[in-house]
Amino acid sequence: MNIIVVGCGREGSELAYRLFKEGNRVTVVDYNESAFQNLPDDFRGRTIVGEALNQNVLVRAGIEHADGVAAVTNSDTVNAVIAHAVRAAYGIKNVVVRNFDPAWRPMFEAYNLHVVSSTSWGAQRLEEMLYHGELHAVFSAGNGEVEIYEVKVPEALHGQPASRLSGSCDECRLVSLTRAGKAMLPKADTLLETGDVLLVSATIAGIQALRQQLKPKEAAL
Repeated sequence: MNIIVVGCGREGSELAYRLFKEGNRVTVVDYNESAFQNLPDDFRGRTIVGEALNQNVLVRAGIEHADGVAAVTNSDTVNAVIAHAVRAAYGIKNVVVRNFDPAWRPMFEAYNLHVVSSTSWGAQRLEEMLYHGELHAVFSAGNGEVEIYEVKVPEALHGQPASRLSGSCDECRLVSLTRAGKAMLPKADTLLETGDVLLVSATIAGIQALRQQLKPKEAAL
């Protein structure tokens, strides 16, 4: 694939290098020539010095033949304008935008851009670890609004139907159940066994509700 990465800071250089190592043809654009020093010595992609908002710079970078563009500068407005421009003017659909300030996310979403917010995602991840560190997140969608968690069935739920979990939480869904190394799609009447490993997709509110379900009940006095 021909990929253009706009911005060669820490994240842009890391992204460009990873894409290059996967065999893609990568062009990195940055207005500051010294930023290319962030790239590893064995990077063999192209580097273009200039403002990506300048059409001539984009043409030099190969925008007319690009398969994808990542706008990862340290400016939310620049990233949004670049992403909108390359989609509108060149018809490139595979565009990803980096977001710094969560307050700008509605603008990106209004343009229907694929946005990754390290601030929002990081805060979401820290929050979930504080609330329920015993549940292991294995996949994060979007900016962490929905995640897939790995949950080990405790003894308290042995013999209970899977609907005991899925039916008690509006914001969580059972994805799979693994037993003795074999995965299956659980049905509502599938009986859980101690040690089963469940994959559950949930929002943070949903996983909090599930955590309450998994919490050992206090013995009656």
